[in-house]
Amino acid sequence: MPQLPDDLDAVAVRTWCSLALEALGRERAEIDAINVYPIADGDTGTNLYLTLESASAAVEAVFAAHETGATAPATADAVRAMAHGALIGARGNSGTILAQLLRGMAGVLADGGDAAHLRLALTSAADAARQAVAHPVEGTVLTVAAEAAEAARGEDPDLRTVVTAAYDGARAALARTPEQLAVLGRAGVVDAGGRGLVAVLGALVETVTGQAPVRGPRTASGNAAKAPVTVDGGSVVGLPVGGTPLEGVAEGVLLASAPEEGPPDCPEDGSAGPAFEVIYLLEARDEQVARLRTRLDALGDSLVVVGGDGLWHVHVHVDDAGAAVEAGVEAGRPYRIRITHFATESGHDVRVQAEPAQRAVVVVVPGDGLAGLCTEAGATTVIARPGEPPASGELVDAIRRAHAREVVLLPNDAALRHTAAAAAEQARTEGVRVALVPTRAAVQGIAALAVHEPDRGFDEDVVAMTAAAGATRYAELAVAERQSWTMAGICQAGDILGLIDGDVAVIGSDVPHTARTVLDRMLAAGGELVTLVLGEDVPDALADALEEHVREGHLAVDTVVYRGGHQRAPLLIGVE
Repeated sequence: MPQLPDDLDAVAVRTWCSLALEALGRERAEIDAINVYPIADGDTGTNLYLTLESASAAVEAVFAAHETGATAPATADAVRAMAHGALIGARGNSGTILAQLLRGMAGVLADGGDAAHLRLALTSAADAARQAVAHPVEGTVLTVAAEAAEAARGEDPDLRTVVTAAYDGARAALARTPEQLAVLGRAGVVDAGGRGLVAVLGALVETVTGQAPVRGPRTASGNAAKAPVTVDGGSVVGLPVGGTPLEGVAEGVLLASAPEEGPPDCPEDGSAGPAFEVIYLLEARDEQVARLRTRLDALGDSLVVVGGDGLWHVHVHVDDAGAAVEAGVEAGRPYRIRITHFATESGHDVRVQAEPAQRAVVVVVPGDGLAGLCTEAGATTVIARPGEPPASGELVDAIRRAHAREVVLLPNDAALRHTAAAAAEQARTEGVRVALVPTRAAVQGIAALAVHEPDRGFDEDVVAMTAAAGATRYAELAVAERQSWTMAGICQAGDILGLIDGDVAVIGSDVPHTARTVLDRMLAAGGELVTLVLGEDVPDALADALEEHVREGHLAVDTVVYRGGHQRAPLLIGVE
């Protein structure tokens, strides 16, 4: 049996994220099924799962960076990665609030993980989440978080006592949510977002005590609370929270469309709201965000803005989606913009979509410039910003946005292979035929996209794209962050590294010289076309100089240049 932690160090945070992700994975469908307040998405459990998946991936990345070291990462690094991962991967209203809860905890736990710090962290989390919601209402996840923090108050120095008290307080608060929010009481269900938070806190209990807690909320008498599920015709079937949603339901009876845990500030009567859900990440200063909140609050409802330190996650429901995005542009730099159109039909909100296309390509790109290029070529893009690799949920979302019967997925990063495979597998369960072409660099993705022909057979198209990607050797330039051993020798902090096919092959002192050396080594094996993708701060003069260098040494080789925008590497190189 592994040693139980005396405080929440980095290893405990990693374990917590892993166990919480497992818990939400088990309960995702159940949480979706009891989701009645008030938007008919039925995806609160899914949104919470995908948000925590991003948080867990960020923590794993911190540990991966320390694999060669003798010690684990610092606790501060782990909790900040958890909060940042949740922020950039937050999905829906429920996921956005969870991201703010984790951020509130991280701000305190970075200074210590003992019982006293955890009490403060729980209070900080509840306060931060409530402040992020424009118009809080009791009986939601906000109430559950506040009651968990209140239950954990005291002077007991034992960490196990604190986490257990917080969990029990959350369960009791969850059981009372139908009494606090009329729409929950009428449906006979507990709050879906609060149910998800109980699962996350239960994982924390298991992390600290080594034992999984009893699942489900408790009534005042201590008995397991029943969370009825509404079915077609308005009948209600009693269901213990934590059970299977279809238990006790007569064969042939389908669960009614269950809405997402909706925003805590929407009408309790479930009346039709705005037509669009708008979500985006935003780089902006605090004072700009304060004005943005005011403007978005006037445009619609369900407003939740979380984050800080220059990076924010914005979620709002509006009738004018363009105005919501324009407000973000005026405040700073919005990206990863997602707009969902809803239409009211028979009292339920449903997504409006046209007939699916036969085939589409989904491609991961490292910057805005390549995103524009690939979009013009007809692909659906996912931007992988520096230090922010997309989670599988984001790739699944892109496959859904592509809205096609057949999809070719180009991850363009060796590190995304397993993430992309998971996304492809999930999309297949939804009836989409997905082929994963294991491209390892953006230039390979460009080569594959160039030969894509949607009118030919799917298998034939995938083979052609795979062959084009495989025939493209790739390289990139990077700046060394510290002294390190490489296959090309010892590099110092600030050196320019030339990586060919993922391995350091050249160590130089400046970008132009290193780029020329890398090109010469790659073209020594032959080639017909050189692709250069320039980073945001790289001058056009470098591209001109490199084109001239290729012409002088290799007369039969053509060169094409693209602007990649804000990307990790100053220069990407492909040779076909």
